[in-house]
Amino acid sequence: MFILSQEPISIESAVELSQHPQTLHIDPASTYDSQQCYEYVLQVAQNSDMLIYGINTGFGALANTAISKEELKQLQINLLRSHACGMGDTVPIPIVRLMLLFKIKALLKGYSGVNPATIQQLAFLWNANLIPVVYTQGSLGASGDLAPLAHLSLPLIKEGQVWLQGKITATQEVESIQPIELGPKEGLALINGTQFITAYGAYCIDKATQLWHWANAIAALSLEVFDGRIEPFDERLQAIRPHVGQSKAAEAIRKWVQGSQSIRRTKNHVQDPYSLRCIPQVHGATYTALQHALEVFTTEINAVSDNPNIFYHDKVVLSGGNFHAQVLALPLDYLAMAMCELANISERRTYLLLSGQRGLPLFLGPNPGLNSGLMIPQYVAAGIVSEVKMLCMPNSVDSIPTSNGQEDHVSMGANSAVKLYKILDNIEKVLAIELLCAAQGFSLKKEMNISPSLKYLHQCYREVVPFIDKDRFLHQDLLASVRFLQENKASKFLIEE
Repeated sequence: MFILSQEPISIESAVELSQHPQTLHIDPASTYDSQQCYEYVLQVAQNSDMLIYGINTGFGALANTAISKEELKQLQINLLRSHACGMGDTVPIPIVRLMLLFKIKALLKGYSGVNPATIQQLAFLWNANLIPVVYTQGSLGASGDLAPLAHLSLPLIKEGQVWLQGKITATQEVESIQPIELGPKEGLALINGTQFITAYGAYCIDKATQLWHWANAIAALSLEVFDGRIEPFDERLQAIRPHVGQSKAAEAIRKWVQGSQSIRRTKNHVQDPYSLRCIPQVHGATYTALQHALEVFTTEINAVSDNPNIFYHDKVVLSGGNFHAQVLALPLDYLAMAMCELANISERRTYLLLSGQRGLPLFLGPNPGLNSGLMIPQYVAAGIVSEVKMLCMPNSVDSIPTSNGQEDHVSMGANSAVKLYKILDNIEKVLAIELLCAAQGFSLKKEMNISPSLKYLHQCYREVVPFIDKDRFLHQDLLASVRFLQENKASKFLIEE
């Protein structure tokens, strides 16, 4: 059981919960503010003739259109129906779970005017494994993630679609779902917010973190196999250019090669190519971007991002722009570019391993000529890296006015988030190809005495991807290499003395 309260939640624990779901239990004490806020909204809706956006007015450019008291409930239902017009691919279920989790967290803060019973119904969908079907296209990253969150919320009124036993099912066909009656502001509170972007962002930050650790482990194996030098990772070099990320990356490589005799033997070459020598500087810059994104998104998943917000203690309703996701869009684009560099430099290390230098056979294949060895996986890596570079065009610099000019600047953060998800899948493939080549190189240089950690990594990898002793159907090897990264954390193989 996972107890939800108003206490902050971390990205790591949220993603773990989305991938290995537990029963959600909402702490009853945490619903006090949301109950008081909801009752205040009911009072205002029934007793005030003042126009208050989203409670007794239309939406967007229709904000000045008054809605009668008799039509307030229908207004909220119409809002969910009209805004659930997303297109594109379906959002992966773990990310939809994060959307549910983050929406519950935001509503529990008690600034949105939502009935605690409605919040409980969101938890019911999670606990019953009736995950709403949400689509990737439809949010501009301002005015909230309107279309995706409308799809997330429709099952509350027994409309829309849910995943049931792996199939998309009309909610009307699910007997266990009982429709709720929406209060004066509930529909708007449900679809207004950044939970689509934050869900994708949190998932991607967690995955990017794992890939960063894998990039260091794989780079260390490539460094060993290519007979690289240890000097670029010396603490003294990092100390005189004291960027935190650079120091972290250099420290990681030192840990991976700890206990290696090969890395410290006398070398014939004075320096290594940049893809080896500058690992601390490149991987370190990625670490810096990753930490920035982690800080921003940790704040956001524990924040309130809908509009308007109700401050029931002060008896005031304030309209603002907390739904605007520029603060999220920028680090998502920055992280995309930073992670791209992990793929960029990885592909160059793959190229070195295949170049026939430093005691390695050309293309790492026995009997070159008859066998092409690993020539073509580098082509695949190069093609994927090129695709990643193309995807790194930032979305956060774009804006297209909507709602008759009322919403005249948007962040396009949703596009940044969905795109980053694709980019990370591609980077995972590039790293998997480098690992395939580095492992092959080590198998061909059996006289090497590398570190215990890298020996253990290689041993476990060989249980999944056997040594390539002649040309074979490499597609399966590449897929197995990707699965190895997905199913393991790099830290599992690190033997620290």
